[in-house]
Amino acid sequence: MRPITLLQIVLGMMLLTSCASTKQISYFQDVQPGGTITQTVEPAVIKVWPKDKISIIVNSKDPMLANLFNLPLVSKQIGQTSSSTGSSSQGVSGYTIREDGCIDFPVIGDIYVAGMTREEIAALIKNELIERNLVKDPVVTVEFLNLTVSVLGEVSSPGRYNIDRDQITLLDALSMAGDLTIFGKRDEVLVMREVQDGRQQVYRVNLCSANDLYNSPVYYLQQNDVVYVEPNSMRARQSTVNGNNVRSASFWMSLASLLTTITVLFVK
Repeated sequence: MRPITLLQIVLGMMLLTSCASTKQISYFQDVQPGGTITQTVEPAVIKVWPKDKISIIVNSKDPMLANLFNLPLVSKQIGQTSSSTGSSSQGVSGYTIREDGCIDFPVIGDIYVAGMTREEIAALIKNELIERNLVKDPVVTVEFLNLTVSVLGEVSSPGRYNIDRDQITLLDALSMAGDLTIFGKRDEVLVMREVQDGRQQVYRVNLCSANDLYNSPVYYLQQNDVVYVEPNSMRARQSTVNGNNVRSASFWMSLASLLTTITVLFVK
């Protein structure tokens, strides 16, 4: 009967291993339906800084007057070859914020915009147009052009993703990347943020804890943030030559199969 006892032990260890790994997969394990989360972190709005690129469009009841303050549209050739003319599309020209934090706006000249939100930039330009009696009824729209966050590691679709809103959260970025794979560490998501003096500030976020996530200083992302999802031990085991080591599931399955065979032979 000794082989049977060993088989039961092996199966029990496999079951315990399975249960332990399941606890590391679910998000928000510290909250229940009907519960609440107290968020102590102030919502962070995206602000623009030198080297960021934005578009600024001025509209008015007088289109010809408003066009004086709009950059020309850029024509882009699509699918053009030596034997065909292809087709063209138009893109919005943008302002790249200089190192001194300014942009050169038509007619008005240099405007300092570094550290401002889209709404603040739009309000500033609108006031300038009205105070200088350039446009009586301007409607100013500001959009981000080159602002991105990068999501790497164990996600379905790693890559760089555009920021198209004033607030973007870590959950937004992971959703755009198709969520974590089954091999991603939910309790140790890495976020690297560039600070103004060129250093990289590193944070770790536990997605298994809603309180830890919603109160993290990087719950609200900024442009150029890098989100990295580390591989868990299961993925690390698969990175071996054949994936069949003492910690892998295939090892225990092989051992269980061997013990089963020995048991059958012993009973006979």
